[in-house]
Amino acid sequence: MKRLKLVLLAIFLLGSIDQGNCQNVGIGLSGLYNVQTESFGAGARVVLFPDNVMSLTPQVSYYFPFNKITEWTVGAALDYKFLYRNKYYAYALVHGGYNRWTNYDESLMEGAEPNNWNLEGGVGITTTRCLRPFAEYRYNLKFQETHFNVGLLLVLGCRGGRGEDCPVYKD
Repeated sequence: MKRLKLVLLAIFLLGSIDQGNCQNVGIGLSGLYNVQTESFGAGARVVLFPDNVMSLTPQVSYYFPFNKITEWTVGAALDYKFLYRNKYYAYALVHGGYNRWTNYDESLMEGAEPNNWNLEGGVGITTTRCLRPFAEYRYNLKFQETHFNVGLLLVLGCRGGRGEDCPVYKD
């Protein structure tokens, strides 16, 4: 019942977004790879204010059962864009999240627990287009592990790169 409420809330929030909101929201999917555990996963995200210097990015990720580690994480990242070059930009990120490690009992790691709080830092690169490929490098401080995210972000209400056709940005 709790999951159903969360799904309905997400559908309501995404459905209530004005398509003419001039690029204030992006939605995306990504593939993930954890280097230390050699695990593959998938992620979904919503980026609030994708063209601002700072963006808030709620996200969820899941590492599949065929991996050594099966887990899911829900959290949010704060992205800071520090380098703009033509149609690309680089950003630094800090991500905090709740992690549910479902097969922790199979781990040889001392003190393995099913419920964890994570803090990650990293960097990423993306474009300023309406459909934006992105790549991120992240380091998890709690588990001392590296993972990569590669995906696509669709900026809702986008009619050109970085607000070009948006009345908010016009004089």
